[in-house]
Amino acid sequence: MRSFLLVANQAVTRPFNLNGLPNAGRMDLACRFLAQALCVSHGIREDVDAFLLLLVRGGEVRTLSPDERNIGGIINKALSLSVLPAWRESSPGVYVAAKDLATLLDEHPGDIAYLVEDGEDIRETAGKLEGCLVVLGDHRGLEEEQEQLVRRRARYAVSVSPHALQADQCVTIVHYELDRAAEGPSEGKMSLSR
Repeated sequence: MRSFLLVANQAVTRPFNLNGLPNAGRMDLACRFLAQALCVSHGIREDVDAFLLLLVRGGEVRTLSPDERNIGGIINKALSLSVLPAWRESSPGVYVAAKDLATLLDEHPGDIAYLVEDGEDIRETAGKLEGCLVVLGDHRGLEEEQEQLVRRRARYAVSVSPHALQADQCVTIVHYELDRAAEGPSEGKMSLSR
């Protein structure tokens, strides 16, 4: 099971206008993150959980397409519910709860990996990351207190690039490297690696 958590500090926590995703706390970035975490060509990665302001389980979600407006509608529906401390299903495979970062980290049964520019190269750690909760920030990154919390709890600090990338780009690279590590040596297969 793969899990991703995007800490999106500016994202709104109430229903928003689907025609103004960037103005809803950069909900457009959150939608792209969910698309890359869950979608493959003509399908959904069923072995992925993606946390944002809500939990989306790849093995249970229905009617999710990779476009921002569709995903924004799913998030909007979840945000329209009264939020409780326990996970509550808003539509198949989509759950919402009032939880803070510390609680989400505590609830994850596996290790935590923090995706950050100064971390260890993902190619050195990819084999260890399956089952980890991969935590990353939005376009502004984590706040100082959040960063300290994640660094204290993370078993791994991992980098996919020496440059700051968008969350959806990072998720795509993580999936690629984990898929590559799971398949083993690629004799006779075409690969994008060097």
